[in-house]
Amino acid sequence: MSVGVLAHLFGKMSYKQTAYKVGEKGFDHIQLALWKAFNDYDFSNPGLLSPGLAEDIGEEFNKHNVSISVLACYLHFFHENVTVRRENIDRFKELIRHAKFFGAPMVACEVGKLQSEEWTGDEWLILKTTLEELVEEAEKWGVYIGIEPANDHLIGNAKSLKYMLEEVPSSNIGVVLDPGNLMHATNFFNQDEVIREAFDLLGSRIIACHAKDRILGENGRIETVVPGKGDLNYELYMELLEQYKPQVKIIMEAAKDYQMLEAKSYIEKVREQARVKASVTQTLTK
Repeated sequence: MSVGVLAHLFGKMSYKQTAYKVGEKGFDHIQLALWKAFNDYDFSNPGLLSPGLAEDIGEEFNKHNVSISVLACYLHFFHENVTVRRENIDRFKELIRHAKFFGAPMVACEVGKLQSEEWTGDEWLILKTTLEELVEEAEKWGVYIGIEPANDHLIGNAKSLKYMLEEVPSSNIGVVLDPGNLMHATNFFNQDEVIREAFDLLGSRIIACHAKDRILGENGRIETVVPGKGDLNYELYMELLEQYKPQVKIIMEAAKDYQMLEAKSYIEKVREQARVKASVTQTLTK
């Protein structure tokens, strides 16, 4: 399975221009966040989408041999402002209803960061209630909701996502895994344990993956770099991915136009090495 890319890495432009550029670079699938990638329509508020528009966008990408593997929704789902939270829920539900017209099997999200340093406990209940409403919509339309654990978010690690999956036990919820998003300054040098834990707890629920790289900067903070240019253990990541979810789609992040092909080749090379290693291991154990 080849490596896809975030559509908005190409900049914000019309969907026809984006489709052309993605195809020209040789990517055959994308993660699409409408309001981050396109400027020919205002997708910032719910209500604009129709099956016809979604199909037109999907067909334009198909012309360039590109599929939409993930619809992305960068929104806050336990926002303390009820009006804002309601709008975010409605925007997500609109994507769920139209996902099949885009040709996308899932709508993915991070859940949002705490708005203050004080934890009241209500945030978790609000998020759970929101996810229950979104899951009901997803089950009606036969679409996956992909939740990505991300450092500093309310669901910030594998354990917290595991808890939520147990509290909202729907087969229409899956995991979007990005080991880079699980890293912070205090666990970076124990990253192998963090990566293994993520697969142990969530491996069977993975439906898509992301690929970025991380380094620990001179200021002591985690920084994002192009895949293959950092210190993330990609060999372990790809080996576990091959073990738990062979052929799952990977979407590349954090690369500029001139870096994309090298980064794509790096990920594919490491993944192929993981496949060969797994094949040899299976042969020896027979």
